[in-house]
Amino acid sequence: MARQLPPLHALRVFETAARAESLSAAAQELSITHGAVSRQIALLEDWLGQTLFVRQGQRNVATDHARAFAAEISAAFDLIGDAALRFGKAPQTRVVRVNAQTTLAMHWLIARLPEFHAAHPDVQVVVTTSSSGDTAFRAGFDVAIRRDPASRPEWQAYEKTVLFTERATVVAAPPLLEALPVRRLKDLAKHTFVATQTRVGAWEDWLSAAGVPALRPVRFHRFDHYHVSLQAVVDGLGLGIGSMPTLNRELAAGRLTLPFPEIQVDGATYVTLVPRDADKSKPLRDFLAWLHAAASADLAANVEAKVETKVEEKVEEKVEEKGKAPANVDVRHPARRATSPATRRTRAGSAE
Repeated sequence: MARQLPPLHALRVFETAARAESLSAAAQELSITHGAVSRQIALLEDWLGQTLFVRQGQRNVATDHARAFAAEISAAFDLIGDAALRFGKAPQTRVVRVNAQTTLAMHWLIARLPEFHAAHPDVQVVVTTSSSGDTAFRAGFDVAIRRDPASRPEWQAYEKTVLFTERATVVAAPPLLEALPVRRLKDLAKHTFVATQTRVGAWEDWLSAAGVPALRPVRFHRFDHYHVSLQAVVDGLGLGIGSMPTLNRELAAGRLTLPFPEIQVDGATYVTLVPRDADKSKPLRDFLAWLHAAASADLAANVEAKVETKVEEKVEEKVEEKGKAPANVDVRHPARRATSPATRRTRAGSAE
């Protein structure tokens, strides 16, 4: 069925006039005459059967009805412009289209984009998000960032490069720990655990690495997506399993803290995927170089020296409590981390 659309040129002229609140300003912006603007608006009024502008003194002013209509038309033009930018990019256009899973985009990528723009002010980065491992491959992008639980046949058409491997440990909102302190592992049993359906076994893996696999919380709260679980932890609903460097900014800002930074397990590995037949433009090459450098810098920021004092205190407490160090913690090197391949488990096509 054919769409019943008003004259598109008339829509463009009308939107400009309503936004500028002046027919003369619209004529100047569009490089047409004042009379041409008036004729296009009259054409649109005839099509709609509505008066869009009324005379007030020496000016033509948009009616309330027209202003509401113009707001929706403006939003539609924005969508058209964005689609043209994303799907009609010419090789010389300095645009990089990035598709990332929601958690990584929210907590890691977006917060770092100002650093890229400062170094490359003439490059526009268009970020879209995906909650499924397959959705992004139905849309246009220059680079996708994905968790890589296993090799996928559909990824053979992409150049895959490891970005970073997360390290997972318990995270909590500082006010929650002030109200109900966690000084020893047994104190965890007084709390609620926040878990995520798409990261199966995260709590079990960490508790096993900590040497207390049988420990149980007051209750579990489970959410379908990881970014929802993280927000619940920030809001103080309970303790969660968080990953570095994804949450470095939340830790630095004091929104989250680590009760046991010395006990960490292997988390997800993130990779970049670039279509093999894609145009490797200079903006894309610059973005990829910056992206991997930012990941390396964040990994370096998690060095054991930054938590050494707190780690030593925690290890001493556990040694006093148990009479020996946990099997997965080396007292001589208290920040040495535990590893657990089981944390790499994820559901096929899992959402983030």
